[in-house]
Amino acid sequence: MSAEPLSSLPILSLETAASATGSCSSSPFPASRRLPPWLRRNLEPGGGHGETARLVEELGLETVCSSAKCPNRLECWSSRTATFMILGNVCTRPCGFCSVPKGKTETLEADEPERVAEAAKRLGLAHVVITSVTRDDLPDGGADHFARTIRAVREVSGAVVEVLVPDFLDKPGAMEIVMAAGPDVFNHNTETVPRLYRHVRGRKSRYSWTLQLLADAKRLMPGVKTKSGLMLGLGETRDELLEVFADLLANSVDFLTLGQYLQPTLDALPVERYVPPDEFDELGDQARAMGFANVASGPLVRSSYHAREMHEGD
Repeated sequence: MSAEPLSSLPILSLETAASATGSCSSSPFPASRRLPPWLRRNLEPGGGHGETARLVEELGLETVCSSAKCPNRLECWSSRTATFMILGNVCTRPCGFCSVPKGKTETLEADEPERVAEAAKRLGLAHVVITSVTRDDLPDGGADHFARTIRAVREVSGAVVEVLVPDFLDKPGAMEIVMAAGPDVFNHNTETVPRLYRHVRGRKSRYSWTLQLLADAKRLMPGVKTKSGLMLGLGETRDELLEVFADLLANSVDFLTLGQYLQPTLDALPVERYVPPDEFDELGDQARAMGFANVASGPLVRSSYHAREMHEGD
């Protein structure tokens, strides 16, 4: 296949996006903040998001929904679901795309697994997603805390348990600890293509390690469903994306998510381009044709968006 850039497909450039939204080109904020129409969301009145927010606050929990400024958080909370973020709210990795705080990490809270389980029980969740910041400072990267949370949730509910883990780089035995707890879905995001890995994910992240982690999950627990996600709009090409799809399939990944990268703060990486919905549709169709069991592809898709539907649709 020739090296066909994504720009050869129908696109909306940053300049066009600004025009489409009626934004002034002289704005001091980059066009990556002036969203095209398909990225604007309004919450319908009367949603149940307040109840979820109050419960999360009452139990002293973190959600990636808020920490990562997810555009779907109000929709998900209205549906009484949330992605719980354990191991604190401070990350040891300075990834260029993320708004989670970086710096001095927090002491682990021994009762956090039970509080997550209580939230899952009181919300009546059928599908619980557990993720975390990266904790390079911990000997096991937080693997035992993940395992304890999986088991605690399972003890009080019949929910499917999905984990979205960091890479556990240089943490021998971490994967064995997590997989021994028996998650139903194992997710680790690839995020971007190999050429952009260090630029987007930082100097410690390795594309080959990501693939190995996903392969190890299936090796340690053959029945687990494995999942990975990519952000689009960071400068990747179509061929590079298709090569990543092939690599993920070669490492037995079942589910794939594709979503638009949105710059969360002024200090984060800028958006190179907005990918229109029809291009997401085309890439999703291509991924399904290549062999993924289930694919979620769209501008507002995130790793945990409609996670239950993705699992049940397998």
